[in-house]
Amino acid sequence: MPSAPRILGSMNILSSLQNVDHALFAKITGLTHCTFCVPMARIFSKTGDGVLHILVAIVLLMLHPMPELVVLALATTMLLERALYWPLKNSLKRLRPPEKLDGFNSIVTASDRFSFPSGHSSAAFALAILLSLAVGGFMPVLLAWATCVALSRVVLGVHFPGDIIAGALLGTAVAFTNAAYWGLI
Repeated sequence: MPSAPRILGSMNILSSLQNVDHALFAKITGLTHCTFCVPMARIFSKTGDGVLHILVAIVLLMLHPMPELVVLALATTMLLERALYWPLKNSLKRLRPPEKLDGFNSIVTASDRFSFPSGHSSAAFALAILLSLAVGGFMPVLLAWATCVALSRVVLGVHFPGDIIAGALLGTAVAFTNAAYWGLI
């Protein structure tokens, strides 16, 4: 059984991480005063809703020399990412910023109740990493897009920075694991 000092030390670390997370959240949500930040955040957030993933699969089927393998890898990556993200989010039950912070209202309404990890971030990074590994040559553009999707969720007030970091790590890990399984790396 862990000792009391060890438990207290762990709680202090978690409390410090939460303080940093909240401070970063305040700085990023300060971008809502920027004229074009909120409209851009809405656009990037929308591209992370899942429709783009289907469009990418259709384009790959039409253009890529090994479309079936890449589409199969993409489909299984997205299924695995969803299978991990959803139970994790609903078991950890971290409240979203509007429920956690007094007097804070998000710009958009989230589709579910909990925030950790960010599903938009996880799916965007899974797609970006898998496509970069499978198709090649587009990694900087795809990673920039995935990063914009993730940051948009904080700007819109539905996630803390820690949520999007965890989502990005989850999506990246799933993509690398699945790409290795399908022999794409």
